[in-house]
Amino acid sequence: MKSNRPVNLDLSTIKLPLSALASITHRASGVILFVGLIFMFWAFDVSLSSAEGFDSVKATLQQSFLAKFVLWGMLSALAYHCLAGVKHLIMDMDIGVNLETGHLMSKSVFVLAAVFIVLAGVWVW
Repeated sequence: MKSNRPVNLDLSTIKLPLSALASITHRASGVILFVGLIFMFWAFDVSLSSAEGFDSVKATLQQSFLAKFVLWGMLSALAYHCLAGVKHLIMDMDIGVNLETGHLMSKSVFVLAAVFIVLAGVWVW
């Protein structure tokens, strides 16, 4: 059986709606949080081991650009993931499931996340 349907496998030509981008980014932020837990568990382990360990973690977070960047990345991913998670919970209650409201909610998640990401960057640096 031959199908006359077009096949488009070039993902760069497919225009996804904003709500799909918000959902994909929500999943990506979850992966970032999961991978970033390695750094966070190390920092917690060292900081709780002794007073010297706490001081070394504190000095690392104050002086190392990479440590600040990872911390800012974790806070950014956490902020976006929480906001998008609340959006998903609201949509699970059948609120905002139409196209216009979903687009508006996705746009508001991106805007609020941008504000929180900037605030986290100011706080970290």
